[in-house]
Amino acid sequence: MNRNVATILAIILVVLGVIGYGAVFTVHETQQALVLQFGNPVKTVQDSGLNFKIPFVQNVQFMEKRILDFDAPPVEAVAADKKRIVVDAYARFRIADPLKFYQTVNNEVTARNRLAPIVNSSLRNVIGRVNLEVMLSGERNRLMHEIRGLVNEEAIKLGIEIVDVRIKRADLPEANSQAVYDLMRAERKRIATEIRAEGAERSQKITATADRQRTVLLATAQKSSEIMRGEGDALRNKVFADAYTKDTEFFAFYRSLQAYRTALQSDNTTMVLSPSSDFFSYFGDILGRSSKAEK
Repeated sequence: MNRNVATILAIILVVLGVIGYGAVFTVHETQQALVLQFGNPVKTVQDSGLNFKIPFVQNVQFMEKRILDFDAPPVEAVAADKKRIVVDAYARFRIADPLKFYQTVNNEVTARNRLAPIVNSSLRNVIGRVNLEVMLSGERNRLMHEIRGLVNEEAIKLGIEIVDVRIKRADLPEANSQAVYDLMRAERKRIATEIRAEGAERSQKITATADRQRTVLLATAQKSSEIMRGEGDALRNKVFADAYTKDTEFFAFYRSLQAYRTALQSDNTTMVLSPSSDFFSYFGDILGRSSKAEK
């Protein structure tokens, strides 16, 4: 009898434990919860801590309380100046109304799928009202604030609050990028050609100036050398003239010796001259008197 009572008490305790375990739930500080009863929302719990629910009848749907990231797919937009641009953006959002979030999108995957067209539509809407230069200027932050406001108007209907929207990349389409690249390359090539032409012109000017200076220097040096040579020849002639006037006979003898040295310096020199010629006047007489004169 006592054994049966103990068994019954144990069963009751187990059942009470199961019921008690199913009647409480804990919400983490990074989460928020929605209590459902047969699939219908009953209450929202956004504060962390221990909470209660009806076991076996109610269940809890946990949702993130932290800020979530969302990468929007790249979208091609047309600016106000008719220039096409590919924009890659991302958004940061949080679940502001768990009940509305559950009723509209139910989970994060569906929420991201619903956010993609909203973000892309807002991007096209804002970009279509400004020129491409504005997108690349300091006005970009103002445009991002405007885009965030447009996205928020639609996202709030899903129980989502958009914290921030940013553009990661804004490029021209591939065809336009290639055209711009070709244009930039042609422009750089033109500039390089101009620089080379200027360099060649300066090189020719420098070379011409150097050649002119070289010609002037050589001409000046040649002129100076001719003047010095002329002065030397004049001085030499003056020396010879002075020597001739001082001793004419010695000067005539000296000149004859020089003539002999010049004419007879080769070993195979052959000369046919008359012995009485003036060339051999000093051979017969040291005074240089010719045989004709003696006769």
